[in-house]
Amino acid sequence: MKYRVLFVCLGNICRSPSAEAVFNGLVNRKGETPLFKIDSAGTSDYHRGEPADARMQTHAIKRGYHLTSVSRPFDPATDWDNFDFIVAMDDSNKRTLKQMARNLKDINKIYMMTDFSRQFNYHEVPDPYYGGEQGFELVLDLLEDAGEGLYDYIKKSKTE
Repeated sequence: MKYRVLFVCLGNICRSPSAEAVFNGLVNRKGETPLFKIDSAGTSDYHRGEPADARMQTHAIKRGYHLTSVSRPFDPATDWDNFDFIVAMDDSNKRTLKQMARNLKDINKIYMMTDFSRQFNYHEVPDPYYGGEQGFELVLDLLEDAGEGLYDYIKKSKTE
């Protein structure tokens, strides 16, 4: 059984590729890489084909994460069927995903990353694009924290 997880933000150059890298790192440390399919996408196609934001890459590398994904928009024609967990970074992403949903089954696949936080009390993973260095560090802090909670949730939900 594969656990199929798609992380989604607006442009797919900061938050969602970071979530993909952080979650890949977590799954790799647990020795479960073959059990997971992990990807990221954006609700827009502003940055289609571009690598992750250079500032985000710099901060991620300091923590041992390599953002290797290339920006792509969420594809309603395939992504609903190819993923079981669609994890939005903020309310706007979640609303857009719900608008793209074909049915209730699709809607029930949508989660907020911060729903799985354990240490932090944020409702959304804030977009660091127009901020300073501390914004990129905060994103990584939130993703590391919520990633552990998401991992536990996925493992528990698939065994029930």
